[in-house]
Amino acid sequence: MTGIVLVSGSLRRHSVNSAALATIRSILDRYDGEFHTSEIRVADLPHYNEDLDVGPGPAAVSAARELLIASDAAIISTPSYNGAMTGTLKNALDWLSRPWKASSLSGKPVALLTASPGMYGGADAQPDTRRVLERCGAVLIDHARVAIGNAELLVGRDGTITEPSVVAELEGVVDATVAAVRGHRRVPVAA
Repeated sequence: MTGIVLVSGSLRRHSVNSAALATIRSILDRYDGEFHTSEIRVADLPHYNEDLDVGPGPAAVSAARELLIASDAAIISTPSYNGAMTGTLKNALDWLSRPWKASSLSGKPVALLTASPGMYGGADAQPDTRRVLERCGAVLIDHARVAIGNAELLVGRDGTITEPSVVAELEGVVDATVAAVRGHRRVPVAA
């Protein structure tokens, strides 16, 4: 079974980014058990402190790293806070990018989308987030840019996005991720 890790950059209980990922999870469920999804909760990770990054590090960090290492890909959805990814997502990426040159993100296929109550859908967070992911060694999955605007109006009672045009965009992210996983071999990073 192929493992895909979902990461929301938002801490909100009714986060539109978490709703986008819940929609992606439901799309992946259509693949008849071929994919297993799991989640890294950025709220569970302490503030990055190199003094704590010894051995496996804090338990939540170790668990997140192991989950990502065991997965075949990741899909990240984040809002924009002042034109960039959230601080909690950046903190998570800082933890996941270590140890240096052997991180759990090295060579990992990652798809990125944003969602926001605002009309631009957090699109201004994407360049910065992509740059950080590339710096962490992730392999960004090529797909049409998805920035879901006015997202609070699109979430149904079940906590997923129901607007057909947005669901189609999320299906595109899933299709690109599936293609990347099927065609990707993780390349070990030289020490």
